[in-house]
Amino acid sequence: MNIPELFVQRWEAEQPAFGRVLRAVPGDKLDYRPHERSTRAGDLAWQLAIEQRVLSEMLDRGEIRWPADPRPKTIGQIVEAWDKSTEALRQRLRALDESKYAGPSTFVMEGAPPWNDTVGNMLWGFLFDMVHHRGQLSSYLRPMGGKVPAIYGPSADDSGS
Repeated sequence: MNIPELFVQRWEAEQPAFGRVLRAVPGDKLDYRPHERSTRAGDLAWQLAIEQRVLSEMLDRGEIRWPADPRPKTIGQIVEAWDKSTEALRQRLRALDESKYAGPSTFVMEGAPPWNDTVGNMLWGFLFDMVHHRGQLSSYLRPMGGKVPAIYGPSADDSGS
């Protein structure tokens, strides 16, 4: 197995847990946040969808320009966007080879210096960021009245079966 294949294998392994956490967000709690400095639940969920989408754009163009897209009004719309972005990224990852993986990429976010790195390092960096935000969002679920799904094994709310 080469390095790009390892990334794709790990990325695929994480996708079911992302979907379960997003689908567990109570639809009437998108503005929930545990502290005034915390990100709102809906914004975290939307960020996960956006991150999948910009990775596809990076694989197409070698560059990410962080969008200022407004968050959809419902969790259903966020999940739909995540599903669509995930499938689009999945298609592009099937064509990922060592040359593309080692190639250059740039991440541009308004007001911040650009991050220049390899496509491979961007992919891993975004996956780690998404896992982090998934954990953050999953910690909001019980206080919002939701149930925490199985992520890396059963939770107190979900046996994983």
